[in-house]
Amino acid sequence: MTEKNSPTLLERLDGISILALVVASLLLGLAPFQPEPHLWQKLKMLATGELTRPMDIFDLLMHGTPVALLILRLARMGMTKVSSRTEL
Repeated sequence: MTEKNSPTLLERLDGISILALVVASLLLGLAPFQPEPHLWQKLKMLATGELTRPMDIFDLLMHGTPVALLILRLARMGMTKVSSRTEL
């Protein structure tokens, strides 16, 4: 039986386009636009210790995941460029 090499999580992250992550980050990070974005509201609740309800925690994860993935993707791109420069 042959073993298939499944991609690692970082390889899967590399497969997501930057544009898709930026669009998802903007749409989910800023939604709803009025009165204030959920992500900002949940981060303020987290800072004050008021983030206790399961629905609020889910909202933070849902609205924050694209932003976190974008940051990881950009950091990974930056690390790849730095490591390729040091090899020269």
